[in-house]
Amino acid sequence: MSRRIVCLRHGQTLWNVEQRFQGHSDIPLDETGVAQAARAASLLASLRPTMIVSSDLQRANDTALALGRLISLDVAVDKDFRERGGGQWEGLTRQEIAARWPEEYAAWEAPDGEPVTDVAARVATAMRRWAARVDDDGLLVVVSHGAALRLGICELLGLPEQLWPALGGLGNCSWSVLQEGRRGWRLLEHNAGTLPEPVHSDDKPEAEA
Repeated sequence: MSRRIVCLRHGQTLWNVEQRFQGHSDIPLDETGVAQAARAASLLASLRPTMIVSSDLQRANDTALALGRLISLDVAVDKDFRERGGGQWEGLTRQEIAARWPEEYAAWEAPDGEPVTDVAARVATAMRRWAARVDDDGLLVVVSHGAALRLGICELLGLPEQLWPALGGLGNCSWSVLQEGRRGWRLLEHNAGTLPEPVHSDDKPEAEA
């Protein structure tokens, strides 16, 4: 066995349903999201996680706490697992963003938002930092956000930026599994835990198709 990372996206929020860019805005889980977190916890508990760390935003932290309470494991918090910052886009719907910033919307780059390369670097660095604290056969659960996790996974796998869109988005309370091998990290599962369904996220639209 070698150490693994489960990258778990938070449960649903009202802004997810309304397709509003959440970014660093601290939006709580809605009723569906709370139920999703409980279901994910019941499934992931069987993997016997040895460490849980989450974003400091409540939608991710509350999702992580559902698992932590079930398996009696403390949840650490690291703001480096926050979602991609959206600047002036935060709180706006996709339609509103497209109408006001058509060129930036096409590139999915908020004028004063966080560049994807910066997000990828901070999330992957945090993943490596926390994974180094896990025993060789341990399991780290990282509870974070759709765009942050997808970008961090791409960086951790060493994919060139032009290939990042090839990795699809994560549904609410779905997860990806990474395993460390002799040649680095590899992706074992992606967007697991649910049947195919629409993904409402801060991520680039093409990544959610």
